Amino acid sequence: MHTEIGKTLNTFPKILKFRSENNSKNIAIREKYLGIWQQWTWNQVFNEVTYLACGLKEKGLSKGMNIAIVGENRPRLYWTISAAQSLGAVPVPIYQDSIASEMQYILQNADIQIAVVEDQEQVDKFLEVLNDDINLKCLIYDDPRGLENYKVEFLHDYEKIRQVGKKFHEANTNFFDNSINNTKPEDVSVILYTSGTTSKPKGVVHTHKSFLDIAIQDVLFDQFSEKDSVLSYLPMAWIGDHLFAHAQYLVAGYTLNCPESGETVINDMKEIGPTYYFAPPRVWENLLTQVMIRIEDASLLKRNLFKFFIKFAQSQGSKFDVNNKISLFNKVLYFLGNILIYAPLKNVLGMSNLRIAYTGGAAIGPDLYKFYRSLGINLKQLYGQTETAAYVCKQETIGAEAEHVGKPLPGVEVKIADNKEILIKTPGIFKEYYKLPDEYSEAFDNNNFFKTGDAGFLDDMGNLKIIDRAKDVGTLLDNTLFAPQFLENKLKFFPYIKEAVCFGDQKDFVSCFINIDIDAVGNWAEKKGVGYSGYVDLSSKPEVAELVKDCISEVNKDLLKEKDLKGSVIKKFLVLPKELDADDDELTRTRKVRRNFINEKYKILIDALYSNVDNCDFETKVTFEDGRTGSLKANVKILDC
Repeated sequence: MHTEIGKTLNTFPKILKFRSENNSKNIAIREKYLGIWQQWTWNQVFNEVTYLACGLKEKGLSKGMNIAIVGENRPRLYWTISAAQSLGAVPVPIYQDSIASEMQYILQNADIQIAVVEDQEQVDKFLEVLNDDINLKCLIYDDPRGLENYKVEFLHDYEKIRQVGKKFHEANTNFFDNSINNTKPEDVSVILYTSGTTSKPKGVVHTHKSFLDIAIQDVLFDQFSEKDSVLSYLPMAWIGDHLFAHAQYLVAGYTLNCPESGETVINDMKEIGPTYYFAPPRVWENLLTQVMIRIEDASLLKRNLFKFFIKFAQSQGSKFDVNNKISLFNKVLYFLGNILIYAPLKNVLGMSNLRIAYTGGAAIGPDLYKFYRSLGINLKQLYGQTETAAYVCKQETIGAEAEHVGKPLPGVEVKIADNKEILIKTPGIFKEYYKLPDEYSEAFDNNNFFKTGDAGFLDDMGNLKIIDRAKDVGTLLDNTLFAPQFLENKLKFFPYIKEAVCFGDQKDFVSCFINIDIDAVGNWAEKKGVGYSGYVDLSSKPEVAELVKDCISEVNKDLLKEKDLKGSVIKKFLVLPKELDADDDELTRTRKVRRNFINEKYKILIDALYSNVDNCDFETKVTFEDGRTGSLKANVKILDC
């Protein structure tokens, strides 16, 4: 890493310019389009950012203005972030799957006048929510398909804005360089909106300094370099994507790869073979589900080999991590397992070249974590929030375990409050909540420590252990500790369970809602000869209830071994007739459960779990993919474990 990064190269546009001058021919970014990988060097990227910035300037973007960015991971949208920062403007990425009303709130709150979006779908959302409180003056789209006949005065094609910018740059050759040189570390670099688990999303304001300081430390910690390669597929509005696909990307100078679509991610990973991979637990869960579906379709011999070697790896894999004494027989057996199972499986997942993998954003189930580590995948946990630029703790490669998230990173101070809440000071701390000064003040204690809202403790080795969200940790009536997220993660290790919500605080026992995984359970049902017409029908089958019951029983067996949690075994459950959905406000855009909302919406079902009934009539509103709404009626069975 160049010694001037963080010193004279103290903003992201300055680092981009440095890359174009010193790594001009290195591949900076790739995008798969119509089955073919397109690529741009650092010099070409700098030119594209130059033309776009000048075009945006001609459309009125200036220092201090906010610009919305919405869409899948596309080079042009990443260039928009850099172009805005180069002008002193502030990029505001918005989740691409946001429904119109969610988008409307951010457009109003962030005073958006200019936006760059991916395609017709996003354009339609913008046009739907326009009102007197939204002063949108310029809407730019990347993909023109379907937009030829739109007669909207402020709607513009990205390519035309680029051409306008190119002409401006040719006539004003010093403008862009001067604009970059005028950027300062204390300038706001991005506004990222929180997922809004308990309230409206808050705009988290970060400066160049707060993000750049932690990106430098991250790169040093894991020794990222220009030789590394990353697949960029997570939402651009998420802190994790902005960290590795913008901040770390520019500091390390590695190659960013944009898949063709969300459906092609695994195939595209196999082609690229990234060395660095970052995913929240839900992605690791989905990958495991796909693996298990394929295994169920394999021959009896392959299934038995898989089960044997995976069980062996889970019992022995961690010993290879810490260089414990391992018998020659086990070394040979692991070597054989690598040839037959582990290496082919990593190849199927596109992880053959993987040097470092991270998970964060939520707790990962210990069984899930152990599965990937046992394959020889260097999966580690990091801990942080949007407010801390995801910079608090990281695990070392050696000694990484599911039970903790590692030690505090350089410059980070962690302490535990009397109520077990984790308090931190970090160089990556945010500047403010946009337009919410009171909430910003309330986010810190009297000693200026940020209140994370998570409960945990530091172990004897200095590793931070997360229990759950502080507000979610409770007790049963007999004072048994109740940590719902811990239980839910254990349940979601099973490929048949996509989502789980546990209840028990101030109750006699623990109960739960289960969302089945339609792909995994559908595949299982097909093999068992169980016919079904759709999700609602499949979720109501008694055979499926027994399948879920077996999974819960396995979790209960593990819980009985836990000293503090053996009293929180799950005694009742139900299989929800619909999938929990962010469009129905049941999940955040990052797939976190909105517990308060679910407690209100599904009160009749929760009450049924704690009564003597064995079924309950239920009706709820649902939102379809095209935005239409309807209602769902079902008779839900209450089942004992």
